[in-house]
Amino acid sequence: MRFLNYTFLLVTIIGCSNVTVKEGDGSKVSHETWDVLLKKYVTTDGFVDYKGIQKEKDELDSYLRTLEANPPNREVWSEQEQIAYWINAYNAYTIDLILQYYPLNSIKDIGSTIQVPFVNTPWDIKFIEIAGEKYDLNNIEHGILRKDFDEPRIHFAVNCASFSCPALRAEAYTGEKLEIQLEEQARLFINDDRKNKIADGKAQLSKLFSWYSGDFNDDMSVEGYINQYADMKITSSTDVDYLDYDWSLNDLPE
Repeated sequence: MRFLNYTFLLVTIIGCSNVTVKEGDGSKVSHETWDVLLKKYVTTDGFVDYKGIQKEKDELDSYLRTLEANPPNREVWSEQEQIAYWINAYNAYTIDLILQYYPLNSIKDIGSTIQVPFVNTPWDIKFIEIAGEKYDLNNIEHGILRKDFDEPRIHFAVNCASFSCPALRAEAYTGEKLEIQLEEQARLFINDDRKNKIADGKAQLSKLFSWYSGDFNDDMSVEGYINQYADMKITSSTDVDYLDYDWSLNDLPE
């Protein structure tokens, strides 16, 4: 789930860390079907043609069935292949969830009017089944990707179908290209002035850097992490604030 508040940190640890992941037989997964859909229906700015994907829902369903039947095997798959699998799964199932309720204005329109994080949000709906195990999107993001892999750049790759999220990449992630893809995603997101506004003396950052600050400041400060990629650097005298998060659907503009 792309919304994390420290009030619910304990819930995150308890509710998402106890994820049972059944391993596959070692068979590798082709992400080609997903790659074709992304190239066809996602713009370079990350907007999604949901109406277009809906017309090819059979192709999306076929890809999801492939994921469901072939979970990663840690003894056979590289770490990069595992990460790519779970990022693709998160993104593909997010689109699947949107299509179940489309048209809508925001992913947060799905479910209860009053939503409690890690209890009854769209990210808590257990509509995913992989190798016979039920998952929700929170399980994939927090119980697998964040828990099992020391890779903060996943935050620039998983997409919550919202305007303020890092852009959905218009290609599938693969183990072979993962390093290049994650580096590009980090640089694009941090320098996208719709997501982060960094100017001389002032920085308005995405709330991702507040919500997930612990993931970014393992070896350096959050500002130091950002400066690895930012064209305009943050200094000790920069006034840092956080932008409001826009949960509007990342639908293709009319």
